[in-house]
Amino acid sequence: MSTKAVISLTTGMEDPEKVTVAFLVAVGAAETGRETLLFLTKEAVRLAVAGTAVGVACEGCPPLPELLARYEAAGGTYYVCPVCFNARKLDADHLIPGAEIQGTVPMWKWIGDEAATTFSY
Repeated sequence: MSTKAVISLTTGMEDPEKVTVAFLVAVGAAETGRETLLFLTKEAVRLAVAGTAVGVACEGCPPLPELLARYEAAGGTYYVCPVCFNARKLDADHLIPGAEIQGTVPMWKWIGDEAATTFSY
């Protein structure tokens, strides 16, 4: 059985429900002991900037800051696509805890030879 999980997220706060679902999956993986990586691309790279992932997506949804805090507490990691991040002229000095500017090669190295469970949003 795979002990690693990779969640690829391309959507940012333009679709907060999709962001919430991706974080729920990531939190679930991390809190059950899987090594978990959220790979943020396209508009999702903005979520790695402090103060961006705020609010509640829907009635009954957990607040996004709570999900980010749970993910961090469970040891979750973020890789933020450097091409997408730089194209948006974002500031790497304001990354949230656990976020690193890393591309696809480092992601594959993180996965290694072990199988990984993957989700894409």
